[in-house]
Amino acid sequence: MESQPERDRRWMDEALALARRGEGRTSPNPAVGAVVLDARGELAGRGWHERAGAPHAEAAALREAGERARGGTLYLTLEPCAHQGRTPPCAPAVAGAGVARVVAAVQDPDPRTSGRGFQILRDAGVRVEAGLRAREAVRLNEPFFTWQREGRPFVTLKAAASLDGRIASRTGASRWITGERARAWAHEYRDRVDAILVGSGTVLKDDPLLTARPEGREGKPLLRIILDSHLETPETAKVLPPDRGVATILATTGEAPREREALLRRAGAEVLRLGPPEGGRVPLAPLVVELGKRGVRHLLVEGGGRVHGAFLGGGWAHKVLFFLAPLIMGDAQAPGAVAGLAPGLPGGGLRLTHVRWERLGEDMLAEGYLRPPVWAAYGEDGDV
Repeated sequence: MESQPERDRRWMDEALALARRGEGRTSPNPAVGAVVLDARGELAGRGWHERAGAPHAEAAALREAGERARGGTLYLTLEPCAHQGRTPPCAPAVAGAGVARVVAAVQDPDPRTSGRGFQILRDAGVRVEAGLRAREAVRLNEPFFTWQREGRPFVTLKAAASLDGRIASRTGASRWITGERARAWAHEYRDRVDAILVGSGTVLKDDPLLTARPEGREGKPLLRIILDSHLETPETAKVLPPDRGVATILATTGEAPREREALLRRAGAEVLRLGPPEGGRVPLAPLVVELGKRGVRHLLVEGGGRVHGAFLGGGWAHKVLFFLAPLIMGDAQAPGAVAGLAPGLPGGGLRLTHVRWERLGEDMLAEGYLRPPVWAAYGEDGDV
């Protein structure tokens, strides 16, 4: 017979699976899942936060459960919110639904709610248990937790390279180093982020759209950012027209030509001047701060070697996604995946932690972290 701890884990895993359905669609909110069991322990309702502005997971699950929620148990991947946003606060609604017990994975890091949602439930006589599958719940929402902790985006750096580390030929041609499965995976990942960034060199060579194009459905609009210290991006670039109302940002310096700024603004871009150049390049610190203020939770960097080197050398990247193709370029003049870092010894390089490898067709994906991930501080069955 299934024990209560086993039962709790099973239904929390179901709530986590539901939360993943909204991953990438709920920003700036976290992805959350909920399951309601009635007083007899039978499934009464399920829900997840589908997108920003839509009902929260607990509200959807309680609506489906109706009166069967009274005296039952609510499994929730995140503490119910206690503040008014685009939707009403959930903690009072959970208390009003009459559930007897709430099992939550983790406390909400948002200071407007953190701990207050649980207290509202306890004050209403609801038994609250928190910490079950906490690490997985935080990992699902690491951009949200990182933004709450640091006030700036979670930054993922993505590169695709040959076995000898080249991301293009010496002429700049890069289509295609990886195969179809790897490229499809990359578009699925784009569909989970808020913003994508490249350097002006990428725009000049490839004229990319920088959109998310997941297979079988329309991708969400992304905030597209171009590092362009001299405003060399052509007014005809495909990336300039706004994507469903979201304008492309040309991040530049205070020394960029004013006449170019006027032309690019007329082409639909937003020009963001970020102060004096640093080594002739766009300063990254004010850019990351500005993106944090705009509520960007997850930034994907897909630049060339110099852009990657700037993010890595400045300590701005949290995670790396590195696709390796079974291809050898054999050309010292071909651009590498990272430029500008010069450790004297191999031990001085940047070593990834929490590394995961995945095979995608003939290509390999290495995923790892450059600093302790926010979820590493949490246990699977206990909060920090």
